[in-house]
Amino acid sequence: MTGIVMRSTGSWYEVLDKATGALHSCRLPGKFKLKDQDLTNPIAVGDEVEFEPENESSQEAVIHTILARKNYIARQSPKSKHHIHLIASNIDQLVLLTTIVQPALKQGFIDRYLLTTEPQNIPVILLFNKSDLWTTEMVDLFSEQKKVYESIGYKVLNCSAADGTGIGELRQLLAHSISLFSGQSGVGKSSVLNAVWPELKLKTGGISDYSGKGTHTTTFAEMFHVNDSFIIDTPGIKTLSFNNLTIEDVAHNFREFFQLSVDCKFGSQCLHKNEPQCAVKKALENGSISLSRYQNYLAILDEIEAQNYWERKKSY
Repeated sequence: MTGIVMRSTGSWYEVLDKATGALHSCRLPGKFKLKDQDLTNPIAVGDEVEFEPENESSQEAVIHTILARKNYIARQSPKSKHHIHLIASNIDQLVLLTTIVQPALKQGFIDRYLLTTEPQNIPVILLFNKSDLWTTEMVDLFSEQKKVYESIGYKVLNCSAADGTGIGELRQLLAHSISLFSGQSGVGKSSVLNAVWPELKLKTGGISDYSGKGTHTTTFAEMFHVNDSFIIDTPGIKTLSFNNLTIEDVAHNFREFFQLSVDCKFGSQCLHKNEPQCAVKKALENGSISLSRYQNYLAILDEIEAQNYWERKKSY
């Protein structure tokens, strides 16, 4: 039978039978071999798999095959720097949730996350939550961020799970699709999803008084089927590191920089740092690209260039 992985707890997987709509608790056989030994998790939520019930009366089954993925989002494992962790696969769009306050905006995190979606050509919606808390200065900051990211092709919205701002529009954008919700801890993913679909009744957390950062409420990635939408809720992410990328990967996946590189003296080989006749540096001087995006780009390049051979892992 063929199904889609709805939830993973590490050793067991809840799989939705595509033909009957029944849920099966599935495991991997002991002899199952990974094609990529650098993955911490062989199966991700969103994977399509072939499985077989252990017996006619059992809802427990064994997964035999992981079908080809149309796309995936992966990150460096937070527990093992030499391994890659699959966040989700086969998604139609990513909703990257962020905030300007509680917790404060971290544009560097946005740009880092976009490095995980760009190589897979996954459409992204940048969703700024908690707009009910914004001051006039924060409204201006949102307008600046909206201009930056919409100018390079990303959709940008604001919303409030507290007063309902933007929730109706978001519900329409999520219809007829498989959407991944992700973001840093404390930005309100579960609260926004509850506002869109109250029947989900997801557990919500808050902001730590001590650290000013979010507290985790989602432990495992989990897919929900609501009406005509599939939603994947994921644990909050604190940091993103990239020992799985090269400096060329970074240069090629800041989309506006890569588009401009055709006019660089060294073309796609240009890293836009100190090279002569660099179109990106020229665009920076005339203000047609974002200084903050460029600074985040340089910070990631420096981080990767500082890694030694044993810290790098290019194999996913």
